[in-house]
Amino acid sequence: MRILGVDPGTAITGYGIVDQIGSTPTIVDYGIISTNAGKSAPERLADIYRRFNELVDKYAPNVIVMEHLFFSKNQKTAIAVGKACGVVQLAAAQRGLEIVEYTPTEVKLAVVGYGAAEKRQVQYMVQRILGLDGLPSPDDAADALALCICHAHSAKMRSLCRKQPCTK
Repeated sequence: MRILGVDPGTAITGYGIVDQIGSTPTIVDYGIISTNAGKSAPERLADIYRRFNELVDKYAPNVIVMEHLFFSKNQKTAIAVGKACGVVQLAAAQRGLEIVEYTPTEVKLAVVGYGAAEKRQVQYMVQRILGLDGLPSPDDAADALALCICHAHSAKMRSLCRKQPCTK
């Protein structure tokens, strides 16, 4: 299974591509989609849409993984991130790709084993799990890779629950 993790933002959208073969996730690529601050919001969203589609064309993922968004403080940031998230979800839906969302706590639990882990702890474990030479950078790309690892760890359970409902 090829997983494309996305950490959406209007200025910077992080991405990570991980292959899950057997029980070990393997890194394929990671980076960012950055947009020009001098462009209008619709132009920036169009750039994200175009570049995201290029990633999908190049890497042919089986699933798109994103963070479940929720904000309680900065409404302006929430709206901008929501727009970028919508663009990514539209592109994925147009291609019939499954979209899975995880909360930040779920990602931290899957990667670090502690739901209140700090960003540096998550980056360290992403480095260790994927065998990277250094901490993944920038933060947006590291977050996208953490989403991939979270999905790789939970995909088997999700598959089993689809086949037979998980009840007591």
